[in-house]
Amino acid sequence: MMSAEIATNRKARHDYHILEKFEAGIELRGTEVKSIRLGHVQLQGSYAKAQGRQLFLFDCDIQPYDKAGTEQHERRRPRRLLLHRKEIEHLIAEVEQAGRTLVALRMYWSHAHVKIEVGVGKGKAASDKRADLKQRVQERETSQLLASIQRRSR
Repeated sequence: MMSAEIATNRKARHDYHILEKFEAGIELRGTEVKSIRLGHVQLQGSYAKAQGRQLFLFDCDIQPYDKAGTEQHERRRPRRLLLHRKEIEHLIAEVEQAGRTLVALRMYWSHAHVKIEVGVGKGKAASDKRADLKQRVQERETSQLLASIQRRSR
């Protein structure tokens, strides 16, 4: 059994407030799927953008498949995202609002298909990033304190 999670874009949640999430299929070539099965994919910096009435995923790095013959894919080619028409129209309307972008959050297997989780993101200011970091540190210290209290009470 294969792991459902293929790759995550951890930096996306650091740089953006994620307002909504959508599941999208992705149009891939055979060598891309084989490379993804080996885990040779990077989502860091990946984003979706509308071209006409379709959405495309940009800057998703799928490394070449070593055992491929003459047919080889481009590493960072734009790949079409597969969504319902109403979802595409909704996402295009969201992106037209100032300061919003479509960010690739994670790539995973759903049955035998590769899926992408796309989030509508609003950029975080530096002060928001610092506040998030401060909150995580505080939560970690609190949980450590509670754990030490529980160990002592035994």
